[in-house]
Amino acid sequence: MTDVRFYHLQQKRLEEALPELVGKALEKKHRILVKSSTKERVEALDGVLWSFDPASFIPHSAQQDGTEKDQPVFLTTEEGNPNGATVLILTGGASADDLGPFALCCDMFDGNDEQAVDAARARWKQYKDKGHGVEYWQQDDSGKWQKKETQKQQG
Repeated sequence: MTDVRFYHLQQKRLEEALPELVGKALEKKHRILVKSSTKERVEALDGVLWSFDPASFIPHSAQQDGTEKDQPVFLTTEEGNPNGATVLILTGGASADDLGPFALCCDMFDGNDEQAVDAARARWKQYKDKGHGVEYWQQDDSGKWQKKETQKQQG
């Protein structure tokens, strides 16, 4: 079963936190699939990954580019795993029907949006009910991630 980590964004916006998370996964030699709920959001995140830090480079492409198989990071709205990723990052309320191909799923949600928080709670319950291990991570006042809760996989 896939482990699912929920990242409750409070101090940083997604546009600041996503490049950090993707960068850490790349350091560990993971391939990453970033899924968002709309094509417009995918295009915006594509721009963020190109421009977040002039001294850094995150090799990636987005759905409209059509080069997913060659990319260590691929952004999409679609189901599946076109780049053979081991890490799935869900943003903007996106969900995934099948977590099977992934070792880890990171669900990033806006903690300042009550609807996003409620939707994340519902996804937590769904993943837990399916037997996935779930963890809840929250930002402290400095923006660092702190693990707040863990529920192990049912087995």
